[in-house]
Amino acid sequence: MQALAMGYAALAGAVDAIGFLKSGGLFVSFMTGNSTRLAIGIAEAMSVAITAAALIALFVTGVILNVLASESATIIHRKTAATLVVAMLLVTAAGVDSSGGHLPALGCLCLAMGAANAIFRREGEVGIGVTYMTGTLVKLGHRVANRLRGSDDSPWLPYLLLWLSLVMGGVAGAAGFAWSPKVSLWCAAAASIVLAGVTTRLVRTGDVASG
Repeated sequence: MQALAMGYAALAGAVDAIGFLKSGGLFVSFMTGNSTRLAIGIAEAMSVAITAAALIALFVTGVILNVLASESATIIHRKTAATLVVAMLLVTAAGVDSSGGHLPALGCLCLAMGAANAIFRREGEVGIGVTYMTGTLVKLGHRVANRLRGSDDSPWLPYLLLWLSLVMGGVAGAAGFAWSPKVSLWCAAAASIVLAGVTTRLVRTGDVASG
């Protein structure tokens, strides 16, 4: 489960880097950043505020759609269904972008990143957030502090690795975009298909939680 979460965090980092570069400074997975851009835009540039608000709305819509789709799945496992929705949206984004629809592609990227947060659900709530790392870094800080105090020996390394996965994914996404903006999106889409396949295999072998 940890390795799979790291894979999706890396994918989110790559997609967010590509989206940031394509949009000229907005995010497709980091909604805290877009919320700040929304606030600044209201004060200084309404066009930026409107774009940031639209991306936030699309992100939330992606979460809603994938929760509804995956929880309604009857033929395949919920996690498999959730990963397939993410892959489908990223393939759509790459295809639309290759056809010249850059703004609709950004919208699909936002939907996909929102949808990614429906993969790791536990008892109806997000178990692991793979597109945002503030909470992960806070948990890392708490675990390290507790270790230093000698009050808790809970592991801290998984939180560090999850954060590093997103950062390294971002590096890969930015490098790919510099090489070829269109190909970088197709690479992200291909990675999502591979991750969906890995999820399906883990589900079949019982190596992934049923929630």
